[in-house]
Amino acid sequence: MFNQNCVRVRSRHFSAGNAKALTTNPPQPEALKRLLQTLKRLLQTLTLASVLTSPTLVTAQSPNLRVVVNSTQDSITPDEFLTLREAIELTNGQLTVNQLSDTERTLVSSSPGQSPQIEFNLPPQDTTIYLTELLPPLASPGLVVDGTTQPGYDPTTSPTAEIAIPQPIVTITPTPGQSILRGLTIVADGVTVRGLSIYGFKAVNETTLATPPADIFISHASPPPDISQQETPNYRFPFYPENVPPQDVNLEFNWLGIPPNGEMPENRSGFGVYVFNSLGTRVYRNRITDHDGSAIITSVQANNLQVSENIIVGNGIDGMPDAIRLEGVINDSEITGNLICGNDGSGVYLFKPEGAVQIRENQIIFNGRRLRRAAVYLMGNNHQVRENQIAYQPGPGVVVTAYPDSDRNVIETNRFAGLEGLSIDLNAQQHVEPIHFQIGDGHNPPRTTKYQRQTTGNNGINAPQFVSEEFVQLGDQLEVLGQAEPGSTVELYRVREAAESVYGPLSEPIASATTDAEGEFRVTLTGLQPGETISAIATHPENGTSEPALNAVVTSSDGTIPANPEPQPPVIPQCLTQTPPPSSPPEPTPPVQQPLTLRVPRNVHFALDRADISPESAAVLDQVAAVLQEYPFLTIELQGHTDPRASAAYNQALARRRALAVRNYLLRQGVDPGRMTIRSFGESQRRTTGSGVVDYARDRRVEIIFQDLRGLEIIFEDQETDLQIEF
Repeated sequence: MFNQNCVRVRSRHFSAGNAKALTTNPPQPEALKRLLQTLKRLLQTLTLASVLTSPTLVTAQSPNLRVVVNSTQDSITPDEFLTLREAIELTNGQLTVNQLSDTERTLVSSSPGQSPQIEFNLPPQDTTIYLTELLPPLASPGLVVDGTTQPGYDPTTSPTAEIAIPQPIVTITPTPGQSILRGLTIVADGVTVRGLSIYGFKAVNETTLATPPADIFISHASPPPDISQQETPNYRFPFYPENVPPQDVNLEFNWLGIPPNGEMPENRSGFGVYVFNSLGTRVYRNRITDHDGSAIITSVQANNLQVSENIIVGNGIDGMPDAIRLEGVINDSEITGNLICGNDGSGVYLFKPEGAVQIRENQIIFNGRRLRRAAVYLMGNNHQVRENQIAYQPGPGVVVTAYPDSDRNVIETNRFAGLEGLSIDLNAQQHVEPIHFQIGDGHNPPRTTKYQRQTTGNNGINAPQFVSEEFVQLGDQLEVLGQAEPGSTVELYRVREAAESVYGPLSEPIASATTDAEGEFRVTLTGLQPGETISAIATHPENGTSEPALNAVVTSSDGTIPANPEPQPPVIPQCLTQTPPPSSPPEPTPPVQQPLTLRVPRNVHFALDRADISPESAAVLDQVAAVLQEYPFLTIELQGHTDPRASAAYNQALARRRALAVRNYLLRQGVDPGRMTIRSFGESQRRTTGSGVVDYARDRRVEIIFQDLRGLEIIFEDQETDLQIEF
């Protein structure tokens, strides 16, 4: 009778090296005879397994398997436990049910007419699956890997108030000390991954050019992905006939980059979702946090990508800094309703894409923590940026590059605040320094020639011009006149931070008007008060949207301008708020002292040519973290410094690594990423002028510059308990 515990034949274990060994060292006749007998028995076993027809048996050919994973082990062994690796191979058809033990077979059933499904029933105190090697790709069309089936999963509660994403229970991560490129690899149509925590996947001492790392990686099945294929358009695109992209992949309610406790892991992932080649991928309500690189990145093809209602916080810590980076072919893609906060670069960065994307109704706030960049950076044509909140960026709001040519990008009905730069900045081609590709080049003078227009983003559409810098309020009405491109739509905005810039920021859209054949527009506004400020932008269907107009102020009927009203209280940088327990009262606001004296150090020191945190410095930073947690209205800028030895460029990079190390440590202590920015000064701001070892040790530091958003006086203290003197 067939032995259920039969030996499994796995083709991957018979490699070219095995074949070479057999040809160079041929087995002796007796050994060859035994080998042939073994192969014959295995063939008979497999043949028998394929024809068994017992009604209680799910055969190898049974479609739509429902597999319940009850073990966190990572093995393929006929025993009492069914592992995730076994479940994937079962649904792929690489492993047959007949090769399982009797106990394992009870965890597998067939559901005709239903999608194949991997469910979980792990022990309550053992829900983390530690992988020892890369999992097989998810290659069964329609497969659902469903972490919400784990007993104890609560779909009705969320630890975050901004977007409801329940806390997962089932976790997938590498075994400590193991380097594994990817968590889940998806190569089939219609695959859904739901309700999992996946983190810790990246390359260590391995090239990532041909094998990009990610928590979830989506691509064609064969041949293996090669980053050179993303150079599009390509006369061979879409590569080769066998490179068929999976369609309609669905990722929902996962936590990527972080464990279920929400803390930053010791070993971070490289990327969150890497869409190498797909059609119609949907990324919905995932929490994507704390990656070395981008939270979501596309490569060769991501047509009809839908990224909606995700929490994307604190990514780009030590690599590609942008939260969402779109490359390759991205036709008909949308980024809608996401919270994109506290990431180290841009919130959304489009790099030489082919096709257009809509960016709508997102909160894109407090980004650019490590690298000062635009909140949204556009390359390409026909993108639409509408109805977003774009705020508190150490750079401009939206930048449209001029190289490569980028035209007809529409940027309307957004709300901007707290920017270091323009709300909308159209780059000129003659400005080609790296900083221009990150934070724009400032307000353009009027474009009066065809060449000037062609070498400027959005075809150099000029900003509207008001007929006056002041408009008189008559009763409750204000008539505004101006000029813009003929055939364009002019959108007027209230400006709430007029003292900060003469151009915007465009705080609140309040009205729109259409220019006539001469380019003139006239609109009557209500609801404004004398002393308020307005600005405007113009959008032309053949060009796109302009930069902001020079601000104009509202005066009273007697021509006077009332004093500005009391400024609004500053916004406390905070990406996420915890959902309180149902019956718990809100926590009281900590009392504010006048003045607030912080018994906390404002600097830490480093060893020669090092950027790691010493135990002594860790103790200092613990004090800093405690103060930041006690006083949530404080923000900090971390300024990195070095001693004067080595080149200026080397010291600049070393100082940045030191500032980044301090930020990473504070992130692990629970400090919100939106409350910290970093800056590198290299050797330019020494603490001393001496050349002794103690002088140099004082130079090797990160200074913590506290900023009290409530305008309170703060007293700080220097410290040298962690001074590291070279010998």
